[in-house]
Amino acid sequence: MKTVDLFAGCGGLSLGFKNAGFEIVAAYDCWQPAVDVYKLNFDDHEIFNHDLSDLESSVEEIRQFNPDIIIGGPPCQDFSHAGNRQEGARANLTETFAVIVSRIQPKWFVMENVDRAMKSEAYTTARGILKNAGYGLTEYVFDASLCGVPQARKRFICIGKKHAEDAFLLDAIQNSLSATPMTVRQYLGNALGIDYYYRHPRNYSRRGIFSIDEPSPTVRGVNRPVPKGYQGHNGDPVQISDAIRPLTTQERALLQTFPADFKWVGTKTDLEQIIGNAVPVKLAEFVANRILEYQAKHSDNWDSFRDWLNTGKNLSSASARDVVSRINRVNKIIVIGENDDLIDIAYKLEKTPEFSQLSGSVKSQLKRAVSFQIEFRENASR
Repeated sequence: MKTVDLFAGCGGLSLGFKNAGFEIVAAYDCWQPAVDVYKLNFDDHEIFNHDLSDLESSVEEIRQFNPDIIIGGPPCQDFSHAGNRQEGARANLTETFAVIVSRIQPKWFVMENVDRAMKSEAYTTARGILKNAGYGLTEYVFDASLCGVPQARKRFICIGKKHAEDAFLLDAIQNSLSATPMTVRQYLGNALGIDYYYRHPRNYSRRGIFSIDEPSPTVRGVNRPVPKGYQGHNGDPVQISDAIRPLTTQERALLQTFPADFKWVGTKTDLEQIIGNAVPVKLAEFVANRILEYQAKHSDNWDSFRDWLNTGKNLSSASARDVVSRINRVNKIIVIGENDDLIDIAYKLEKTPEFSQLSGSVKSQLKRAVSFQIEFRENASR
């Protein structure tokens, strides 16, 4: 599927979807340090330094790529567990993402954010925009350590598909999660050369030392050294010593499941922020693969048919779903031949006891739905 990545950062979502087989045709971000890193690592498409809050120009630009799917992680600092947790201008970019999707109408979208975003006013508004645009939504808070990432990172992801029912992908997600969390040692072996490391806590009521035999805590946008006089915490697995160090920038990128040959450029401060903001590549792959599995399982022509009902017959999304539902009902009563016309199908139906027991209005609805399908089939064959 042709894919556009919004708020792309350094490309965690892009790389995960590319690894799964999606074709990334364009990416957008407006922070130049992140754009520079993205450009170093993707040479088959362009990343544009563009302010997506300029809605009109953004829709016009993105529309030219005719994407099948739009993916993206609107900036999450206003929802984060760190900071003052006040919704502000950056939270509004979640609504911006929803408006862009609703205007361009790709078949799919994927929106990633911190777990707190799910309960925000901005997401509530965005959700309404997406539902009104005809998308079924699968909403789930992922533990990345159950998706092949050696990090206990909680992230909210909303997956949308045109004309689908809500929660359409939920069972597939839950059935594909690992039974146990991925540890740092399982993912990296002994490549770090240490058994324990320091990760600066948000406050000293939390521990600061972690073992590589557990998932790492969330990789954040800051990476501080061990402070002088660190007294330790009851939850620390070992006491502080000269052997305990923080992870390097490159090691933190590995925990975000970027490959070892991924290129990084910029100041250390910028790179720590870029890496902390990124979507783990393996988490993106996990989501992308669930979408591909769904596509393979539902490889019929219903999407095109529903689009034709929307545009060719001016039916609402709800009415189009009703038409498909009625055709499926007919298919359970009789077998429709490839060359059957409406008279043939009506004759077959009338001969069945199931159809004869239906009310007159239901019979008319089923025949009308079949007539739409026949017209669509004839138009497609021309």
